Amino acid sequence: MISKIYTIFRILAIILLIFPMLSSCGIWRPVSAKDYPPEPEKRIKKNIEEGRGIRLFKGRKKGGTFDFASSNALWRASLDTISFMPLLTADYGGGIIITDWYNNSNNENQSIKISIQFLSNEIRSDALDIKVFKKNCEINKNCKIVSSEGKLNNELKLAILKKAAIFEKEKTVRTKEEYKVQTPN
Repeated sequence: MISKIYTIFRILAIILLIFPMLSSCGIWRPVSAKDYPPEPEKRIKKNIEEGRGIRLFKGRKKGGTFDFASSNALWRASLDTISFMPLLTADYGGGIIITDWYNNSNNENQSIKISIQFLSNEIRSDALDIKVFKKNCEINKNCKIVSSEGKLNNELKLAILKKAAIFEKEKTVRTKEEYKVQTPN
């Protein structure tokens, strides 16, 4: 009885392993030869410029390359934009940045706190959820904290998206330059 169950289990496991491989082949689409240059170097260059393909060995540098948070343009742009404020939490894995209360020297009774939540890695306006909290304290330290929706949120989002777009463009240019150095013309 146990050997029959084991045999059935093995057959199901094999089917479950083979089925995704067969179904991932997709539909064959004919491609015109005019769309792709005949020289392999030009095809590779075109594919890299279009963001296709992979590179297994990027120039073999000694030591490690750590591309985690520094490769995400939105993350870098957000940290750069709010760099004047003290950070309370910055969790790349959780996708959130929270600043500590900050006030400028003009008004000691007012402080702001910013929370940036990343909903996507793509550079788009709905990829960020920015919340600004304002704390107003009276002389006897009765403080009221209010969530602020409006101009400051929109200005922060716009500044972050602009910087992220610049960072992403610089990264693309750098990638093309690295490719040019590695491949002979």
